[in-house]
Amino acid sequence: MHTSALVLFSGGQDSTTCLALALSKYERVETVAFDYGQRHKVELEARLNVLREIKAQFPQWAHKLGEDHLLDLAVLGQVSDTSLTRDVAFKMESSGLPNTFVPGRNLLFLTLAAALAYRRDLQVLVTGVCETDFSGYPDCRDDTMKAMQLALSLGMDKRFLIETPLMWIDKADTWRLAHEVGEKSGEPQGGEALVNLIIEHTHTCYLGDRVHRHAWGYGCGTCPACELRARGFERYAAVG
Repeated sequence: MHTSALVLFSGGQDSTTCLALALSKYERVETVAFDYGQRHKVELEARLNVLREIKAQFPQWAHKLGEDHLLDLAVLGQVSDTSLTRDVAFKMESSGLPNTFVPGRNLLFLTLAAALAYRRDLQVLVTGVCETDFSGYPDCRDDTMKAMQLALSLGMDKRFLIETPLMWIDKADTWRLAHEVGEKSGEPQGGEALVNLIIEHTHTCYLGDRVHRHAWGYGCGTCPACELRARGFERYAAVG
């Protein structure tokens, strides 16, 4: 029986939904983020606002929410040449992947998260990766997660579970999942409250835009991350 989890928490829509789900399931939940020289570094500030709002708006989860960790991964920015770590335009590469792909990012994230979980005696690693409605990143795929779970469990001689709640759902269903988790929280109108929290406080935009407000939240509205989030919200709002 798993009772504790470490959520890879960027402060975006996906990781916030995963955090809420973990808080609904586990007795102790901690969070970890990574500073890798990303252009949208504003997400590191937004995530603190999300944590504060979750504690304030969902007091029944507050006692479960443990320590937050921020790890310096500047070396990743040094070895990568992508539009997330350099001031270059977004485009598709000859490989068929967008230049927002940071090679090895999720592999490093999970390795460091597992090392932290080992020290903190946390059993489950929760990550918001998905291969249904995504940019094609190979390190977000289910096969990669299964391989990482096996490698980390063998390499650290500790049976880790990598949980990927969003793997087989699209962005519209991610909004629906947030509403569902909020409704089951015990907080009156918790579904609407969690969705509104995600709209107001999470950050997804690759350009770090916290000026332009849309129905789905803040962002430039044109980068790949904003487009995915906006399309998902439109489908969610249309059907509910």
